[in-house]
Amino acid sequence: MLLLTTTACTKSMTSGGLGGSTVTRVDASELPGPEGQVGDAQHYSYRIGPYDKLIVDVLNIEQLSDRRVTADGDGAISLPVAGVVNLNNLSIAEANARLAQQLRAGHMRNPRVAVNLEESVSRFVTIDGEVEQPGNYPIVGGMTLMRGVAAAKGATDFAKLREVVIHRNVKGSQMIALYDLAAIRRGAYTDPILYPNDIIVVGDSPSRRLLQQFVSIAPLFVSPLIAVLDNR
Repeated sequence: MLLLTTTACTKSMTSGGLGGSTVTRVDASELPGPEGQVGDAQHYSYRIGPYDKLIVDVLNIEQLSDRRVTADGDGAISLPVAGVVNLNNLSIAEANARLAQQLRAGHMRNPRVAVNLEESVSRFVTIDGEVEQPGNYPIVGGMTLMRGVAAAKGATDFAKLREVVIHRNVKGSQMIALYDLAAIRRGAYTDPILYPNDIIVVGDSPSRRLLQQFVSIAPLFVSPLIAVLDNR
């Protein structure tokens, strides 16, 4: 809420940009999560989605021991005794509880269930620019900007580490944040948490150039530069 109400922020500035884009700086020290969460509320727990590959294990039940299944387009799986179980958008803990409930409904007494993620397909971040292997990468809980760049095999020798941009949809607004990876490595500020559908661009990009005028006003030594992007 604080970050999205840009008219109330101090030092708000707007710049005409590429292709009619405008960027408005937000006076804040972090990029909020997709629901506007900031500070200690920033965290991401993996949620099962369509086509994710799972391993289901029910103790002492041979036909449900180390069973590999793939969620369908609705995020549901099909198992003996349990039948069709919709796990879409559930955390792993919630999936365990949902499956145990359905097994009990199938007359199984006190099922001890473990659902594990084998491969994430539905939740990913896009990492582009000056990294060794640009592409889409599965995201799990605790993935940060530094870990995301590492997943893409690191920055190239020619990467400008002070020019790392995260794009994120925050409560319907397109927000961007400019980071200095070297400053994060020094511990100058927190390595930001990544969320599904984030786009990370390492090195020069149109969004980075849109933010150029703000860099002298808000150096990246102690915090990232946060802005709202309007492509209309």
